[in-house]
Amino acid sequence: MRNKTTQKSKAIENLARSKEDVEIDDTLDPAENSISKSQKKRNMIALQSVGEELVALSTEVINKMDLPDELRVAVLDAKRIPNSKHGGNKRQMQYIGRLMREVDPAPILAQLQALNAPNQIQTAQHHLAERWRDRMLADATSIAAFAREFPEADAVTLEKLLAATKDDHAKQRPPKNFRLLYQTLHKHIVNQFVSHPVREQNPPVF
Repeated sequence: MRNKTTQKSKAIENLARSKEDVEIDDTLDPAENSISKSQKKRNMIALQSVGEELVALSTEVINKMDLPDELRVAVLDAKRIPNSKHGGNKRQMQYIGRLMREVDPAPILAQLQALNAPNQIQTAQHHLAERWRDRMLADATSIAAFAREFPEADAVTLEKLLAATKDDHAKQRPPKNFRLLYQTLHKHIVNQFVSHPVREQNPPVF
């Protein structure tokens, strides 16, 4: 779901940067006009995707968002229309798509990104802990690097967990310490984010 949201967001960002391509210019030659038509189609698909994201939100969240009244009503109505062979939901989504083309999508996109931000941060923290664990398994001296990056971490405890993890693996025991090592790393990463949120929004990549 997050990947789809990212793709939709990028599409809308492209839309915001290329508004001049939305309307087809009849003075262009056929090749240039074709490019404009392709861009317009991509923009329409992107706007429809944002409309789908809005409909997927809860009624409470939709009511708290800053949306044009007509668009808000259309989105709430879409939530009440069941999918059926009569196509009522499809027609409503097409209507939302038309409304989206009449408004500036940038503020709506910003609100959707803000709603997704907590999940993105949590995912980044999860991957960062995994990368540190893999790095330590490959090179035990990485513990010192982690302790410098996260001063509250106890290097001795990490060394013991790392040794136990390797021992479990060698003796084919359940990966209990493998999980404990991750949990310990993740705890320090989260704690530092709470103390220094700006710094940890862009974790180091190695």
